[in-house]
Amino acid sequence: MKKETKKQSAFRAAFPKTLPIMAGYVVLGFGFGLLLQSKGYHFLWAVLMSLTVYGGSLQFVAVDLISAGAGLLHTALMSLIIQARHLLYGISMLKHYRKVGRKKPYLIFALTDETYSLVCSGEVPNGVEKGAYYLWISLLNQCYWIIGSALGGLFGQFVHINTTGVEFSMTALFVVVLTDNLLKKESRLPTLIGLGVAFVCLLVFGAGNFLIPSMIGITLLLLILRPCLEKRGCAE
Repeated sequence: MKKETKKQSAFRAAFPKTLPIMAGYVVLGFGFGLLLQSKGYHFLWAVLMSLTVYGGSLQFVAVDLISAGAGLLHTALMSLIIQARHLLYGISMLKHYRKVGRKKPYLIFALTDETYSLVCSGEVPNGVEKGAYYLWISLLNQCYWIIGSALGGLFGQFVHINTTGVEFSMTALFVVVLTDNLLKKESRLPTLIGLGVAFVCLLVFGAGNFLIPSMIGITLLLLILRPCLEKRGCAE
């Protein structure tokens, strides 16, 4: 009975936090499902990809890779480049996910930009089990994405519309997350560091090759400056 109470309290604490993500993920997932269906794939493929890949922007790119018949190596390299930012996540989540037990594999799999921002934005509410709280945030966010993907795929089967530009929806979400971080005093400095390093790498390596050097540079710089950032109260 006590364990059930803890699970319920973790859900009640996590659900309101995920409502802004739900608003974004259902719409973005809808766009992904619609885009995949426009390439001739059944809506169940959108659901399956959201269950097993759950990569956000990667899934939008995967639609073009699949429809173009890209090879396994090319797909793997593109996936690495697009998701390279998760190297940063992994470093900063070592403390948060240290003692979550058997939940850790799923929490690692389900870590997205938005889930990361929720987990790192504040402390776990009093009386709520940390692992259960993180699990509900991760699970609810993925459910929103899956629901959106299914709805988009189903809608595309019955209504045929021009999907040009739908893939830009992920970029729009990143802009919203960036703006939100800039408005928060505690996360402003790390965000500015990331923007600065990315801009320098863009000038040095060019638009087609700056992503991986940017990720490496941001990671190294944040590790070097971590003691200073923690003293200033910045997000980890």
